[in-house]
Amino acid sequence: MRTAVMERNTLETKVQIEINLDGTGTYEIETGIGFFDHMLAQIARHGRLDLKVHAAGDLEVDSHHTVEDVGIVLGQALQRALGEKQKICRYGEAIVPMDEALSLVAIDLSGRPFLRFRADLGKTRLGQFDLEMVEEFFRAVSVQAGMNIHIQLMDGSNLHHCCEAIFKAFGRALAGAVSIDERMVGIPSTKGVL
Repeated sequence: MRTAVMERNTLETKVQIEINLDGTGTYEIETGIGFFDHMLAQIARHGRLDLKVHAAGDLEVDSHHTVEDVGIVLGQALQRALGEKQKICRYGEAIVPMDEALSLVAIDLSGRPFLRFRADLGKTRLGQFDLEMVEEFFRAVSVQAGMNIHIQLMDGSNLHHCCEAIFKAFGRALAGAVSIDERMVGIPSTKGVL
């Protein structure tokens, strides 16, 4: 089983994440930020991974520390659960519509962090969730997981739909990248290491 349990405790947040890459899409998520919980559930369900996220943060300040720290711990959990990355497909991509919104996400589990984020979500919020934190969340995941992520919002006007299309596409792309290819021998790289 490719699983991990990771924690991060600071003066601003306390985050614990459990992940099973070979799960069925079950989730138990509680961050204190309803919309963010909804988005994390999309990653679990569409990524077909089991995910438990429990976070408590200084929401009286804003959502920044909580969202970023969940991204940090999720990235660390992904890195640990992937282990040596034997036989993984490595690459994953998805184009996901959500009503009028359309999002493209491509992932490379290369060991090299990089985020290209092309989605103008503005500086507003949905519930307690600051939309500028979408990019910060994925940047934290990228850095900690050593993951190359390209995110492009290709169309959309309803911000809820736009965000949901992004998170669903990330989940589906992640499912493809972490999946096992039985034909692969060892690491999917001519370098012999990821």
